[in-house]
Amino acid sequence: MITLGIKDIIDILIIALLLFYVYRMMKSSGTLSLFYGVLVFFALWVIASEIFDMRLTGTILDKFMSIGLIILVIIFQDQIKRFLIDIGSQGHLRFFKRWFRHEKTNENEHSRVMAVVYACMSMSKSKTGALIVFQRKMPLADYEKTGDIIDADVNVRLIENIFFKNSPLHDGAMIISGHRIKSVGCILPVSHDMNIPKSLGLRHRAALGMSQVTDAVCVIVSEETGGISVAKDGEFTLKVSAPDLEHILSSALVG
Repeated sequence: MITLGIKDIIDILIIALLLFYVYRMMKSSGTLSLFYGVLVFFALWVIASEIFDMRLTGTILDKFMSIGLIILVIIFQDQIKRFLIDIGSQGHLRFFKRWFRHEKTNENEHSRVMAVVYACMSMSKSKTGALIVFQRKMPLADYEKTGDIIDADVNVRLIENIFFKNSPLHDGAMIISGHRIKSVGCILPVSHDMNIPKSLGLRHRAALGMSQVTDAVCVIVSEETGGISVAKDGEFTLKVSAPDLEHILSSALVG
């Protein structure tokens, strides 16, 4: 008869939470099928080695498992980096920090959000293409270096001028960190997700790719339709209105 103690229950809960977190991370990065494949391989290894004691199959699978961890680290290096940064960041302590400076933080965040919202509304009317990335917990220094560092205040006129069609920087992405425009003309990782509608262009693919490998929030203004979209946690929100954009950004950046 199997008896479960408190330690066993805690052990099961820890593994369940870990698997859930990995599942959610893989889903947002578009590698869920690969995650299922790893689970199936692991289940076969346990069945062959531990349950049925199949020596030959178990030995072969043991060899694969010994090098499998190294292969997984190489394949999932971006996801592992995001996972470790998320755990090691001080994001879970932000509640206590905001307890002492709640009013000032909300005021600064709201002014930054509204500047982007107004700029996106203006660019949407003129069908000016734009891609704006908001840094959250994960550092984006590597992506900032692919563009031109400007370190400027977030304001409507500057955003519109950068993405003006004749501007040499309008094709790249703008990265906003804190309350500053850190870099413009940046190159982002492009998503190769086959489920992306063909009507969406390279800006949308770059925004989705960025949201898959980092926790950044990306705002896209379509050059063809003027439509505004948001990419967050590996998922799109299309045809976003001004109030919706304000709500999404405020929730992601302030909450």
